Amino acid sequence: MSDNRQSLSDLGAIAAGEAPAGVPASADDYLNAPAAPAAPTTPLREKIIDSLGRAYATGRRKDAVARVWIKPGTGKITINGRDQEVYFARPTLRLVINQPFGVAERVGQYDVVCTVKGGGLSGQAGAVKHGISQALTRFEPVLRAPVKAAGFLTRDSRTVERKKYGRAKARRSFQFSKR
Repeated sequence: MSDNRQSLSDLGAIAAGEAPAGVPASADDYLNAPAAPAAPTTPLREKIIDSLGRAYATGRRKDAVARVWIKPGTGKITINGRDQEVYFARPTLRLVINQPFGVAERVGQYDVVCTVKGGGLSGQAGAVKHGISQALTRFEPVLRAPVKAAGFLTRDSRTVERKKYGRAKARRSFQFSKR
């Protein structure tokens, strides 16, 4: 029995021993039946750029928020008006913010200007990485698949647990005193 039933009237026709409309009655009819139309493909996302030819996105990580603009260029990355080597002195942080370009195979092809607030340097680097990934997919929608597969479009929602009353920190108790 076929599982391609369209409505309750098809079930009634099957119970009466008749073939419902659009379903071949026998194997010969099935082989000679016209092919089903191809499923419509999902349209590709549109390129989202501003009047200056830049793509904008917001990236977040921990308490840091980064506003990122990318445009075609030589690969210069500016954070809060300073070069990336000055702002992120640690090489590991610079490696983090360049990861989306490596995955998309676009190293040195885009200039990045971003402002970042809040959090520490590690959270800010994560926020810039998230923003660059989002902006890349808006500038070149084709890059969405590899960037998403690398996990760069997902916002890492882990944050610091808050301190509770009656506790020294989030979970640590005050030191016990016997006397």
